Amino acid sequence: TITVTGSAEMEVIPDEVYVTVVLREYQKKGEAKKDIETIKSAFLESCRQAGISDSAISILSYSGYNSYYSLRKKQKDSDLFAGISYLIKFSNSEQMDNLVDKLDDQATQGFEISFTSHSRMTAFRKQLKIDAIKAAKAKAEYLTTAIDEQLGGAITVKEPEEGNNNYSASNRAVNGANGISKYEYESFKSTGIVFRKIKLRYEVTVIFA
Repeated sequence: TITVTGSAEMEVIPDEVYVTVVLREYQKKGEAKKDIETIKSAFLESCRQAGISDSAISILSYSGYNSYYSLRKKQKDSDLFAGISYLIKFSNSEQMDNLVDKLDDQATQGFEISFTSHSRMTAFRKQLKIDAIKAAKAKAEYLTTAIDEQLGGAITVKEPEEGNNNYSASNRAVNGANGISKYEYESFKSTGIVFRKIKLRYEVTVIFA
């Protein structure tokens, strides 16, 4: 037998950008607390105005905390300030820009680019596996030819494992600014923010007779 490993890789420009947005109740001095339901309604309306469909929005978590002012004053019945985190899928940076312009600066506590992907990722994976196994056969052919042998059929094919291990770390980075805040986003946008390409690579091990 002869055991060989074939590989194939490609880079794709992401057309799906996933952003985590953290919203929280707040209270300005001398005013009533802005409750979470009001904040949620305003945020979802901003998403619609930015051209983001409801199917592209999902809830990640709810949270609650005591305000620093209440704790400092040692109030016995201090208000709990509720928070909510959303995961938003953007199809382009223009959508992201439109939403950022509409966000409530007081309520928005975080605006983090979590990861990027591509809508045709399944097709890319399939093609890379095919290319990798073809590369393995081509390698086996010239290696057996070098020793005056003839390549037989494949005995064992080990499919590469699925999962994030097949991604380059660059699919979680945006010009080195992964995890930027909502406020920092404006400065990155003004310099022409560009999403890094996603690097995909697969290796297939094949045993031939």
